[in-house]
Amino acid sequence: MGGGNQTYIVEFILLGLSENPKVQILLFCIFLIIYFLSVFGNLLIIILIQIDSRLHTPMYFFLKNLSFADLCFSTSIVPQMLVHFLSKRKTISFIGCSIQIVVFLLAGCTECALLAVMSYDRYVAVCKPLHYSTIMTQRVCCQLAIVSWISGAFACSVDSAFTLCIPYQGQNVINHYICEPPALLKLASADTYNAEMALFLVGVIILLAPVSLILVSYGNIISTVIWMQSREGRLKVFSTCGSHLTVVVLYYGSGIFAYMRPNSKTISEKDKVVSVFYSVMTSMLNPIIYSLRNKDVKGALGKLVGRLSTVKGGAAEM
Repeated sequence: MGGGNQTYIVEFILLGLSENPKVQILLFCIFLIIYFLSVFGNLLIIILIQIDSRLHTPMYFFLKNLSFADLCFSTSIVPQMLVHFLSKRKTISFIGCSIQIVVFLLAGCTECALLAVMSYDRYVAVCKPLHYSTIMTQRVCCQLAIVSWISGAFACSVDSAFTLCIPYQGQNVINHYICEPPALLKLASADTYNAEMALFLVGVIILLAPVSLILVSYGNIISTVIWMQSREGRLKVFSTCGSHLTVVVLYYGSGIFAYMRPNSKTISEKDKVVSVFYSVMTSMLNPIIYSLRNKDVKGALGKLVGRLSTVKGGAAEM
């Protein structure tokens, strides 16, 4: 695009995680496995929750939404990474970069809200068990899920608008493996103070506010569990809530590190590694954490495998 003597950028070059060809082949294999596990795991959880009536509860309803957000999250990032690992010229168009930012932010910000909602669900289940069915009704669960997606869309709209409306001229090399707002703003040819403040304020709303709700919820849960008489009941609560807390620490910890600190002039290798955790790793780890530590999910998986075996056996006899 051109305007007078000014030339606007139509594509960006992504430096990626490494420039060494052998390392890139190794990274391609690693991230291909991660992406396969992420897609397979999250699709499996969505299918299991959909077909098994025992999993038609508020907790699994929110988990299904989380798995769908994870699918969008990883698919907006990893396929392009895989292509770039095998390409000499790692380019992405301005439009492609914009689409990646929008999908990345929508899924990521929605996941922040969903994790907070899931902590509230656990709080009600543990601290108000007698009122759980009247508080967490199907209507309330749908409303909480819709609010989560709307809040994600709002945060995405603000961040992407402030990031993409700034002119980009001249320098088009992004020292990152994805088009992420903090990395992209470093190439802006205009003052980025307002955009950086917008990112920070949205981070406060979409990162720190949910974390505060999660801490309050789990503070109440822990105080309730301490007074439980049943050892089996305490173990069940810690097993269910422990998996949720593991996801929270991984996702929010790396996200806060990336978005809630002073914006430096350059992207370091440490920044890239940290962003891998919240942009790639958590999407793979979520289904593993929730399924390996959850008897209901493992039971539903066993039931599905049994059905498939029966169908296969019947087809073989025919």
